Amino acid sequence: MAISTNVALLLLALAFALPSPAAHAQRATPVDVAHELVVELDPRTRMLRVTDSIRLRGEGPVEVGLSAHYRIELASFDDVPLGSGRIRGDLRIYDLSTRGTHRLELRYAGEVAPLVQTDHRGTLHGLQAMAGEEGSYLPASSGWYPMIGDAPMRYRLTMQLPAGQRGLVAGRQVEESESAQGYRARYEFAEPTEGIDLMAGPYVVQSRDVNVAGKRVRLRTWFHPAISDLSGDYLDATARYVQRYSAQLGRYPFDEFGVVSSPLPTGFGMPTLTYLGVDVLRLPFIRATSLGHEVLHNWWGNGVYVDYACGNWAEGLTTFMADYAYKEAEGPDAARAMRLDWLRDFAAIPGDQDTPLRNFTTRTHGMSQIVGYNKAAFVFFMLRAEIGDDAFDRGLRLFWEANRFRRAGWDDLRSAFEQASGQELSGFFRQWLERSGAPRVRIETARRVGSDLHVTLAQDAQAYTLQVPVDLLGDAPGRREVLRMSGTRQTFIVRDAQRVDAVSLDPDLQAFRLLDRAELPPILRNVMLDAATRLLVVGDASFREAASELAQAVLDHAPAAADGFAERAPLLIVAPLDDIDALLSAHALPAPPNELRATGTAKVWAAKRTDGVAVLVIAARDAQAVSALRRSLPHYGKQSWLVFEQARAIARGTWPVQAQRVRVTQ
Repeated sequence: MAISTNVALLLLALAFALPSPAAHAQRATPVDVAHELVVELDPRTRMLRVTDSIRLRGEGPVEVGLSAHYRIELASFDDVPLGSGRIRGDLRIYDLSTRGTHRLELRYAGEVAPLVQTDHRGTLHGLQAMAGEEGSYLPASSGWYPMIGDAPMRYRLTMQLPAGQRGLVAGRQVEESESAQGYRARYEFAEPTEGIDLMAGPYVVQSRDVNVAGKRVRLRTWFHPAISDLSGDYLDATARYVQRYSAQLGRYPFDEFGVVSSPLPTGFGMPTLTYLGVDVLRLPFIRATSLGHEVLHNWWGNGVYVDYACGNWAEGLTTFMADYAYKEAEGPDAARAMRLDWLRDFAAIPGDQDTPLRNFTTRTHGMSQIVGYNKAAFVFFMLRAEIGDDAFDRGLRLFWEANRFRRAGWDDLRSAFEQASGQELSGFFRQWLERSGAPRVRIETARRVGSDLHVTLAQDAQAYTLQVPVDLLGDAPGRREVLRMSGTRQTFIVRDAQRVDAVSLDPDLQAFRLLDRAELPPILRNVMLDAATRLLVVGDASFREAASELAQAVLDHAPAAADGFAERAPLLIVAPLDDIDALLSAHALPAPPNELRATGTAKVWAAKRTDGVAVLVIAARDAQAVSALRRSLPHYGKQSWLVFEQARAIARGTWPVQAQRVRVTQ
């Protein structure tokens, strides 16, 4: 949803989604499916009419699902009427038996839902088909077209819209016309794909052709008129990303790429396009961060499909090769800051709510992103260090060449990297994919023995095998040693270390691990993610109502009311600015930190009680100031403190981190 720091603050919960793994019914599927669709949509009346002629070629039973919301006007299988099918939940089901080649014909119509604004979390849990003159979105997962098993499909689609509207689906635009009578366009997707998402709106379309390794690729922006002046900059940036990843991985797999504006706070990646909220596209740093992430998904996720039964590798690999790679290009400090964010976020997950990386399929909340995007990206960072840059790059190209337009899983990735490196990597992948949690590593002792240094490292039971960098500190220039640890307690001998006074553990955060408490100052997410968090509000009735609504937006789980200050559960405190000092003092809670001296309508900070329990304090001028935080504050979970002027953060920061350090003894 691992992006630049600013994007993470503002867009943390955007989906950057691949097709839903639950978008298709799970039954035996035909070998080949090809749709021929004619779609008529009137956004003003919200009426949708669809005719679909489907070729099925294969053998065995197949289940066809369509949203039960639509009225069937015609249904036939090889010209034999099928009737209206049976209803199962929200789907209308046809059970068919195929052998050889068959033709399924469906014609149906219905009124789709009105375009309703939702927050970023609402976009993560499946959107219904919606239409309005400001924009229409028919997601694949809504069942607006016949879904046949779970096999990829090919399609050709003709759409008709009223004058003033333009629309698209993923694929190559074959023809387009516009007149006073309306808009018509035809698209085809010749390679197997996993879903059809349709978008329409009052778009201003601009295009540019670029040459990518001898292949012409057409780039387009489909922007609402209010942001159409941004098209040139987006086309420039898109061209750079298509060229970059084609050179790194292999030629861009499609003929087009479009950047499409959405009236909703979406951040979706689909084959040949990305669908981003209008307000998101206005942010100047999106072109340097999230856009590249979406372009790269045309290789990972939309060019090589995710085998969801084996876990979703695509989001982590895309995060590593896009968001993290851009930080590496800024310099080592920016890259370290992103790794620190990942480790802090992971440490904020309550232990009983963590899951193995292989269990991640799609993002539904903050914790799933921390595992499926951030932890996975860190695993790729460590894999590159394990096998070397050249072997890592060869492995990526081998994986791409072997799996284009096929489903692939983590084991296919492992095989490609093993082939590229000549190393056996099953142990590396097993420990990072199959186990929840992370190693907790510490320096036990550092002793000088003659001119050598004996460094003893320890980790918890069920040890991981990992490379642990340690810095040797003294009056000589800094020196780094990488110690390969595989046991719960190991002593390493470092030669010629007579001038070393202290040893520092992994100060650049190059190993995925649970940070020590001293390395882990509080952040807002410690309280946001914990299902045990309790809510304590002080103020009048309007203030309490606003605080309750804010808590619902900020926390991953609906909070229970705190029974005073004595509970040993994480605590979210919301109180008026004028009362906060006395309130904290009366209950022996940490006072507001000096960093919050700036004036503002609200101040927010993370702290710990003397007993170690996490506390998140929100002090606001009045109920209006509390309400102003509802949309912005959920995006700042990585921060330790903030000052707001209404919805805008005017100051923010994180408490400093101190690496583990042990003095050398004789």
